[in-house]
Amino acid sequence: MMTVKEFQVGMVGTNCFLAVNSETGEMLVIDPGDNADVIADYVSKKELHPKAVLLTHGHFDHCMAAQQLAEQYQVPVYVHEDDKETMENPAYNCSGMIGRNLVFHADTFFHGEEDHLSLAGFEIEVYHTPGHTPGGVCFYIKSEGILFSGDTLFCESVGRTDFPKGSMSQLVRSINDRLFPLPDDTKVLPGHGEWTTIGAERRYNPFLQA
Repeated sequence: MMTVKEFQVGMVGTNCFLAVNSETGEMLVIDPGDNADVIADYVSKKELHPKAVLLTHGHFDHCMAAQQLAEQYQVPVYVHEDDKETMENPAYNCSGMIGRNLVFHADTFFHGEEDHLSLAGFEIEVYHTPGHTPGGVCFYIKSEGILFSGDTLFCESVGRTDFPKGSMSQLVRSINDRLFPLPDDTKVLPGHGEWTTIGAERRYNPFLQA
């Protein structure tokens, strides 16, 4: 069984999630955009065992603490291959917009339209959902009925596409083709804002109505 711990991290309040195996204490860190010390303190207090850092995409507000946590726990950082350039270029990872010009790196890359991970006792489907960034992904854990949607899908909104290499048409197609076929009661845990469900977004999201 999965327990989810949520943190709001960084200057734009990114949702960082810890997906914890309640039986073993093994866990995944999803989108650690900042505040590595806060995350590490929680991990220590709860005696958890990180197995990987998973990134939904390569913008700075989702990956700024990834390398520090990966080094601390000796675990890999995963991102889609199409966001390698996003992470490594300050103009694309948007850190240049805050005057930082940061460069980020990952160890392991997802490939293609769909990938699969077996980590921390969970079977994770990785859906490539470009539009917000070229390599944006969502993580679906069918056994838990949970989708970590990053900046692809929000509660009654969608990710911005006015950043470099963004595409609204591509984003809408990603959501319609990859996410909306999921069951209505699938919990959507987005990169910003409150949780929602696939059914609610299919019915009420104003950006996705035919």
